[in-house]
Amino acid sequence: MKRRAVLASMLLPALSIEARPAAAQDAYPSRPIQMIVPFPPGGVADITGRPTAHVMGKLLKQSVVVVNKAGAGGSVGAALASRAAPDGYTILMALSSISVLPVADRLQGRPAAYELDQFAPIALISADPTVLVVSADGPYKTLKDFVEAAKAKPGTINYGSSGVYGTLHVAMEIFAAAADIKLFHIPYQGGGPAVAALLGGQIAALASGPSAAIGQIKGGKMRALAVWGDKRLASLPDVPSMKELGYDATFYIWSGLFAPAATPAPVMATLRDTVRRTVEDPEFKAAMAKVETPIAYLDAPAFAAFVAADAKRLATAVERIGKVPEK
Repeated sequence: MKRRAVLASMLLPALSIEARPAAAQDAYPSRPIQMIVPFPPGGVADITGRPTAHVMGKLLKQSVVVVNKAGAGGSVGAALASRAAPDGYTILMALSSISVLPVADRLQGRPAAYELDQFAPIALISADPTVLVVSADGPYKTLKDFVEAAKAKPGTINYGSSGVYGTLHVAMEIFAAAADIKLFHIPYQGGGPAVAALLGGQIAALASGPSAAIGQIKGGKMRALAVWGDKRLASLPDVPSMKELGYDATFYIWSGLFAPAATPAPVMATLRDTVRRTVEDPEFKAAMAKVETPIAYLDAPAFAAFVAADAKRLATAVERIGKVPEK
């Protein structure tokens, strides 16, 4: 009997130590958070992600570190985020292409790098129509010039994108289908490198997010021919929309935050509340105004519905592009 009491007295402290983590977990977040941006610096996801991470870190009193993981039009970084521990310490700043890349993988006859249901939407941050830009010293002054040249020599005008089936590829092919023209696609590792290629004269045209191109447009290095929105952009009031020029081509490049799907509800609630406060923060508003990107905030439930509807529309566009020959 005495021996049992001694054993019990030895076990109790050990049991209380074992039980403590479940009862008294460290408050979230207790260490830095990694924000994966699946594109190189200079593109829309990066331009939006950095001020978002900075202000979130300020509010959470923990660093939110942007990590650029480029490749395969965004698939590499998204796949990495999908496999991360669902503990709130890895989040993903994605573009609209997140919903169509799994469709594209299957179209190419390979397993999807990830599936959309592996992510839990946190919030939509921004949504802007893409802008068709060309070199300011190039031959195309208007969209009419561009379309006529493409029809005269099908498949010879080259354009860049953020990757095969990526956001900028899909936008341009939506326009090409509406205008009944054939263009030559050159994929890059992200929107930033594609912008650099246009400025360097390696490509003739690019569908770009406004935030990645507006400085070059206003600086006289790029010329904007049209926007994919339903109406003109407030930041580019002299640039017509595709719709007003007679082309049924609408495409919005949105950026939003996701977490791995099994992230606990209390952690998701903290992230959602932090993003809500981030988009209301004067410092964040100023940063977005500087790149002339309007904030288009939606909380998780509305964002999930938005993603589902957009995914259906973009899947149709990707299927229209069809299988792309592997290089």
